[in-house]
Amino acid sequence: MFRQLTLQAIRPNGAIHGWGFVAFTILNVPRRVLSRNDEPLASGILLGHGSGLELLAGGGSLEKSTYRVLVVDDYEPWRSFATRTLQKKPGLQVVSQATDGLEAVQKAQELQPDLILLDIGLPTLNGIAAARRILQCAPKTKILFLSEHRSSDIVKEALGTGATGYVVKSKAATDLWPAVEAVLQGKQFVSANLTESAFVDPETERTAHDRRRDKAALTPTSYVETARHHEVGFYSDDRRLLDDVTQFIGGALKAGNAAVVVATESHRNSFLPRLRAQGVDIGTAIEQGRYIALDAKDALSTFMIDGMVDRVRFMETFGNLIVTATKAANGEHPRVAFYGEGTHLLWTEGNVHAAIQDEKLCNELTKIYDVDILCGYSVKDVQGGMDTRHFEQICAQHSAVYSH
Repeated sequence: MFRQLTLQAIRPNGAIHGWGFVAFTILNVPRRVLSRNDEPLASGILLGHGSGLELLAGGGSLEKSTYRVLVVDDYEPWRSFATRTLQKKPGLQVVSQATDGLEAVQKAQELQPDLILLDIGLPTLNGIAAARRILQCAPKTKILFLSEHRSSDIVKEALGTGATGYVVKSKAATDLWPAVEAVLQGKQFVSANLTESAFVDPETERTAHDRRRDKAALTPTSYVETARHHEVGFYSDDRRLLDDVTQFIGGALKAGNAAVVVATESHRNSFLPRLRAQGVDIGTAIEQGRYIALDAKDALSTFMIDGMVDRVRFMETFGNLIVTATKAANGEHPRVAFYGEGTHLLWTEGNVHAAIQDEKLCNELTKIYDVDILCGYSVKDVQGGMDTRHFEQICAQHSAVYSH
């Protein structure tokens, strides 16, 4: 047994669950110790359930109690929220932010941070090229890539720079803190839903958290094909939105499950040829009742009263839809993939309060029915975009969040 010396304590945040980028649900995961073959190591940091940053005595110690972090991402709401969340964690201090690759290199050289959270799709200089330069001018800095790119070639190239971590943004709710934990110890961490070929060295020691999911990592699947419960995507262009939703809906239909789409007319019309191109017999699915498509504005009109969401009407409207679709599904354990744009329309109308209430009720649906919900927001549709506070409130209602 190793004696635990608590440096600082964290007050558990049990009030908010389901945020998918950095850290609400993960404050409540069980304590874990980085290990080899599930045997505890003699030293390491724990980011566990209400335990704060802890030091394991016995075989070594952390050199310092505060780690300085640089956050690099060109999407302001992500940067702002990541910064606020990390600042709440004792022992982690965000010393600066950067919005492009060149700025990241300059700040890394100037600040010499302990850890950099680095996006790949950056302007002026992409994250991979930036990482190479950063490790030349700040060789002691640890780099953790945080990106939605899933290509094994990209992951290999990213880790080949000398970075020791790669987390898929949409998996950050479960992966971010274990990744930070591992990277600060000089260990490698790669989100387990990536292909095993993405690992630079399969023998490299990984966290127990990562090893437990290696079997799943052998069969790569797109996040949108296996959405769990209630997730959200923020899109800067329609092409990526259409691609992701088509995979999400198409994956369900090809598995014999059902799908409900509540979207604008243009999006509904665009999904059909894309689903056919993916090999979905959409005509048969419609005849069987496994594919139900509704207009988002029409759906809103069934439960909006004086600018507010009527809870009873909302639950009745969507509950009936989900039950109908579930009965039409073919699987032994039928599920419904539900894609919605109603909250996006409320947001574009400036009714953020109703949008958040809608998202909360979607969470209730996931507790009652076997349904996976994916919400889509087109950030280009609102001049000035979404302010940080509202972005945080909406994201807090979801089990995973990603942006494109």
